[in-house]
Amino acid sequence: MDTTIRTSEPRELLALIPFQLGFEPTRSAVVISVRRARSRVGLVARVDLDDLVDPDRGPQVARALVGHLVHDGARSTVLVLYTEADLQADPGRGRVAQEHLAAAAEHFLGLPDCWVVGPRGYYALDCTDPGCCPPGGRPLAELQATQIGAQMVLNGVQVVGSRDQLVRLDPASPEARRSSRRAAARWRGHLDRASGGADQHRWRRESLALWRGELDRVRTGDRPDPNRIGRLQAGLGDVLVRDAVLLGFVPGTGRLADRVVAGYGGAEVSVALRAIIDPAVGTAPEPDRMAEVRTLLHEVVAHTATRLQAPALTLLGVLAWWDGDGARAAVLVERARRAEPAYRLADLIDQTLVAGMPPGWLQVGGA
Repeated sequence: MDTTIRTSEPRELLALIPFQLGFEPTRSAVVISVRRARSRVGLVARVDLDDLVDPDRGPQVARALVGHLVHDGARSTVLVLYTEADLQADPGRGRVAQEHLAAAAEHFLGLPDCWVVGPRGYYALDCTDPGCCPPGGRPLAELQATQIGAQMVLNGVQVVGSRDQLVRLDPASPEARRSSRRAAARWRGHLDRASGGADQHRWRRESLALWRGELDRVRTGDRPDPNRIGRLQAGLGDVLVRDAVLLGFVPGTGRLADRVVAGYGGAEVSVALRAIIDPAVGTAPEPDRMAEVRTLLHEVVAHTATRLQAPALTLLGVLAWWDGDGARAAVLVERARRAEPAYRLADLIDQTLVAGMPPGWLQVGGA
């Protein structure tokens, strides 16, 4: 979103941030890209405040933020800190955050203005005028009654209460989860007992066929069967099956997924993934197709124990990133990494998000 707001109106800037992020930030550092022409607001990026003030990670995080701001065409930036700490009484952490960003931005953007949104009010970090920034800050209610807030509400833009609320995945009934768990265990057992490559290939081929069959079931609106969803969850736990499902997201890949479950990992895989990653050939996801895939992956998560959700959550994260929804993708990948800390694909997507790399089609569009 590209919005015109005078930087001399901090209340409007602060009111804009939750609408840009889609949630009310907490324990966060947010940078705002202010472009030269008519002080247009461009990129709004959030990181954990703890990461920005960390003596080791902080400078690296600040450099990454500045890189995104410069790429966005920023001529100056505003830093906003969301914290429950009283930075009026003890501004130490706030100044560390500001200094890390200022050092990274020194040759590009100059010293950033810094505002704080606390539990009772908002204030400029270095303001000592009680008429401007009284103890505790100016009332947060002022941020509710702004021109930008009214405009966003009229445009139908919604804000959820927290970052985690961007993703709601309700569990299935306990009975359905038990049935699914038993079916998953049985199906994994077939792979464990496979006597050779041919048996393993047959298991993977049947798991991929199950995925395709369940997508057909989603299209017709039939209710999920916990036993089939359990088998599907077990299938996605296999890297080759998961990768074949991922390649199936990409239009025009033909029978490549079938070759992947047979062990193929050649150049055609990289060519197919370019449709997601490469700005030269980037393709936007097909909304109807992706809605069906999301529905099925939601069902898998709903029927699966938390510790086994990493494959489905990561695939959902890939879809969200490909769709241009980095905030939602970050929440999904974070949940995947909590479920399985060493899950490689989740780590790769997380690195992509941290680097601020958009999907190829958005790079084509000049985002």
